[in-house]
Amino acid sequence: MKVFVLNCGSSSVKYQLFDMDNESVMAKGLVERIGSDDAILTHRPEGRQPVKQIGPILDHTTAISKVLTVLTHQEHGVIRDVSEIGAVGHRVVHGGEAFTGSVLITDEVKKALRDCIDLAPLHNPPNLTGIAAAEELMPGVPQVAVFDTAFHSTMPRRAFLYPVPYVLYQRHKVRRYGFHGTSHRYVAGRASEILGRPLEDLKIISCHLGNGASIAAIKGGKSIDTSMGFTPLEGLMMGTRSGDVDPGVILFVMDREQLTLVEANAMLNKHSGLVGLSGLSSDMREIEAGMAQGNPRAEDAFDVYEYRIRKYIGAYAAAMNGVDVIIFTAGIGENSPLLRQRVCEGISFLGVRIDPAKNDVRGKEADISAERSAVRVLVVPTNEELVIARDTMEIVSSRGAREHAATEARA
Repeated sequence: MKVFVLNCGSSSVKYQLFDMDNESVMAKGLVERIGSDDAILTHRPEGRQPVKQIGPILDHTTAISKVLTVLTHQEHGVIRDVSEIGAVGHRVVHGGEAFTGSVLITDEVKKALRDCIDLAPLHNPPNLTGIAAAEELMPGVPQVAVFDTAFHSTMPRRAFLYPVPYVLYQRHKVRRYGFHGTSHRYVAGRASEILGRPLEDLKIISCHLGNGASIAAIKGGKSIDTSMGFTPLEGLMMGTRSGDVDPGVILFVMDREQLTLVEANAMLNKHSGLVGLSGLSSDMREIEAGMAQGNPRAEDAFDVYEYRIRKYIGAYAAAMNGVDVIIFTAGIGENSPLLRQRVCEGISFLGVRIDPAKNDVRGKEADISAERSAVRVLVVPTNEELVIARDTMEIVSSRGAREHAATEARA
């Protein structure tokens, strides 16, 4: 089966086409600046040179239509006809409490997603737009929703409830949801395979460190806590997001600076984190370059970033009463040996030791543990798209099996 994976943002569409017979990527790409006259489509067929097209793309339906055109192009394409696509898997950010796993998209599912818009106003609307566009362009092709939040639905109440008036949970579902679930789920599974140990026997701390960052405590293959909360703003310091801040600071600053809710939201989500502290960049590579040049604010930004990771690792080791594996993944986690070194040096009380030579790796899967380390430390490049493709194939195949069984029963 060929599975088309879509990740639709407000002005972008990321895509990958998988051949699930061997889980290979046939092509992948990105459409940027949707809604403008100079939108960019970058298409990367496997084993061939990338193709870039610039021109007007005013909506998601047009964007996905152009992607399907390039996928079937005589020179740049990887399939002959759109009918070869057996299913579409959609990344959906927020499933609320309604969805604890991936689901076949129906009218009822779309209604439930619309009901979750208040929980993810920046993400769920474009996700729904992408679903509608794919349904219009590929009528009859099964569509599957895979949720960022679903993996964390196993958190116990003590982890997801906030100590605010309970009526806020009852009325508005104010609670911890967590995000990056497909990433945490994928790397935890790979850790089990790398170590040759059942996932059910492992206590894993997964550190997804990219422009957005979160840590998850995974016990027996299930998420029992995670650093992101009601929104992706909580938890670790990130590229442009503040992470954990005393709520009193927000109220104080809003009062003194006369900020509106919109302005305060922008401050915390777009002008804080690495860029806010350093005044330099939200990119860890530029922060590390600034440190090498003796920039004190770059050093502050790095130190705060690293320190908060260590605090969460310590907290989650306590939450699970131990840890067997620590995983570093995503852009920074996979590509910053310096950060991994500093973090691991600061948690040596857990028995964590890494091998400096093994740690000198970027973007590749590696066990960087020293021989005497009581905790295994892994670098595992994440693959959220593959998780979406696998779930999509499983759900569509199961649906086909059920329909076949029903047909046989009627006969």
